[in-house]
Amino acid sequence: MLNKHEMGDTVALMAEVGRKAREASRPLAIASDERKHAALIAMADAIRRNQEIILQANALDMANGEEAGLSPAMMDRLKLTPDRIRAMADGIRAIADLRDPVGEIIAEWDRPNGLHIERVRTPLGIIGVIFESRPNVTADAGALCLKAGNAAILRGGSDSINSSSAIHVALVEGLKAAKLPEDAIQLVPVTDRAAVGEMLKGLNGNLDVIIPRGGRSLVERVQNEARVPVFAHLEGICHVYVDKSAKLDMAVSVVRNAKMRRTGICGAAETLLIDRAVASTFLPPILDALAEAGCEIRGSEEVVAIYPNAAPAGEADWRTEYLDAIISVALVDGIEGAIRHIEKYSSHHTEAIVAEDAKAVERFFNEVDSAILLHNASTQFADGGEFGMGAEIGIATGRMHARGPVGVEQLTSFKYRVRGNGQVRP
Repeated sequence: MLNKHEMGDTVALMAEVGRKAREASRPLAIASDERKHAALIAMADAIRRNQEIILQANALDMANGEEAGLSPAMMDRLKLTPDRIRAMADGIRAIADLRDPVGEIIAEWDRPNGLHIERVRTPLGIIGVIFESRPNVTADAGALCLKAGNAAILRGGSDSINSSSAIHVALVEGLKAAKLPEDAIQLVPVTDRAAVGEMLKGLNGNLDVIIPRGGRSLVERVQNEARVPVFAHLEGICHVYVDKSAKLDMAVSVVRNAKMRRTGICGAAETLLIDRAVASTFLPPILDALAEAGCEIRGSEEVVAIYPNAAPAGEADWRTEYLDAIISVALVDGIEGAIRHIEKYSSHHTEAIVAEDAKAVERFFNEVDSAILLHNASTQFADGGEFGMGAEIGIATGRMHARGPVGVEQLTSFKYRVRGNGQVRP
């Protein structure tokens, strides 16, 4: 519990963070693509150059995480390796090479009175990102915000503070190298909840959007308390539906990857639905492949009857984001039954259909209302980098402004430019 003095210090600190961000956002909004590109490349180089420092910082976080009893899924999210650091740097380079969205003319048209109207992309302003565990969010979020001309205020969790701080140092090196404001990307230097509370209040009007990345309790708090717009998803209850028209070998491969490639990410499949018409031939080989990969299987009564090694699934299983090597499995009456189950239990994040029947695929795409839908592909492709966005800050499941991977374009707004030659309104 913070005492009044400490609370006052945090309020003052966060007010200063907001003020600095607003001051940095003005030159950032008009910075050239060349300068932003130079900053991003310098950031990527600094991350690679500082790899050992970042790994040492991460080792401290991993030790603290073990002591705190973090779950295996959370530890996996927290862990950095040379490959993950290389991927982080490569992601920043990919963002650098994206087309600069700022100033892009989205649409233009002429009016009968001679006015020419343009809708043009502009930065959102200042974006606050509140995240847990994943230290790579520091790099992804900072780089994406910069590319879109936004200042960023990043607040990582206490579990990743050392890793995030080491990565942030590299980002600031990049800003300095390109002569952009160092306060364009700030990492909140305290981990107490009061700092989050100040961000949710909007930092005296100095925060334009908040993006939470973390567990249900964090996202719920942000959605319930924020006084500024929020891009968020509460959880990723993702489904894979295997239709009777599917190729069995493809179904086995897609389902195994969707669940087991990385179980702790929001795009991991949590529920498998199989067309009842092919249950006897499809269910055993698909579930055998999952079991061999180390997955615990929880099935409906019908599933357990066909596959006795499955544990009985309860109602709660269909509503659970496991983030672990566990999957719930049910049989459904074709595409109609799959859509009905997904509509009841989905968190509207990502769903996949494995099928060769074009009509079933078209119906799935038209009737399932989730941010990302895939055909004959793993749900683990629910990622901005895999979409060619370089990286993403998160997957938004709301219906306003941003939906799906939140990349560079989703971090912009727009304004109208109207050109005339003396028109007056009658």
